[in-house]
Amino acid sequence: MLSTNLSCIVCHPDIKALRDNRIELVRATSQELTISISEVTLADEGMYTCSLFTMPVKTAKAFLTVLGVPKKPEINGLTKPVLEGDQITLTCVTSGSKPAADVRWFKNEKEVKGAKEVNASGKTFTVKSSLQLQVNRHDDGVAYTCRVDHVALTATHEETTQVLEVHYAPYVEIKHSIPAPLEGQYLKLECVPHGNPSPDPVLWTKDGGELPDLDRVIVEGRELTFMSLNKTDNGTYRCEATNHLGTSHAEYKLVVKDPNALPGPPDHALIGGIVAVVVFATLCLIIVLGRYLARHKGTYLTNEAKGADDAPDADTAIINADGNHAHAEEKKEYFI
Repeated sequence: MLSTNLSCIVCHPDIKALRDNRIELVRATSQELTISISEVTLADEGMYTCSLFTMPVKTAKAFLTVLGVPKKPEINGLTKPVLEGDQITLTCVTSGSKPAADVRWFKNEKEVKGAKEVNASGKTFTVKSSLQLQVNRHDDGVAYTCRVDHVALTATHEETTQVLEVHYAPYVEIKHSIPAPLEGQYLKLECVPHGNPSPDPVLWTKDGGELPDLDRVIVEGRELTFMSLNKTDNGTYRCEATNHLGTSHAEYKLVVKDPNALPGPPDHALIGGIVAVVVFATLCLIIVLGRYLARHKGTYLTNEAKGADDAPDADTAIINADGNHAHAEEKKEYFI
């Protein structure tokens, strides 16, 4: 119940207000007159006059503003369940606010933008906000909240939440307990179907036919367990899941290996070291040969060239190069 007090020396609202049973005299002295109005409505808004009967009469005026409290918001347009791919429109409506309330949408507490519309109805306002969605499987279980903020609310805000239920066809994945199965090992395959409604139970098959009837192969619900693997277990295992919207499957190819026949893992570090040494040695040899050839290029003189310094012709140059022992010391060749 809302109420308000008006105080003055002599308080005179209009005649209609004085006759209202909701008005009570709270305090009356020679200096003050206070009245209380209970169950305040928008009709109580207006100008109130306080008069002091002196000569001349003195008056004071006060305008009473009444706020309209918005009603709790309602969300319309949602039917449960909806199908994946459907397009729906959620509409949030709140009425009775003055001034117009602020309406916002939240998707799992993250604000999303809606289209707002404000309509006046007398002294109050009706506010509507619409949100268009094309739903998919990821919207299943998502909470959409319409939140109303207003100065007249005693709490921080008013809100209403709707949780989407989306039906969609299943998809399947197979999880395995070990990455590289060996003979004698324990292996568990788990069929994990995703769908709404839940596709349960699932169907296990091997190579397009029924599973082998072996004591060491156990099927419990969605799990296929091999107590001790054998090479006869090799094959393609298929898990199939179905709901009223469709069927899906996943496959796992099992290849059981003999642990004694497996080669040891290559020592990649050793191989890399050997390759590096070979490459380094080859580069060094190429550099040394290159330097040697470059140093001796153009410095070797033939016998003809050695004797050509003082010879008038080629024959003399050859004779001088081979037989001139007197100058043998001068014709020595040096290689550096």
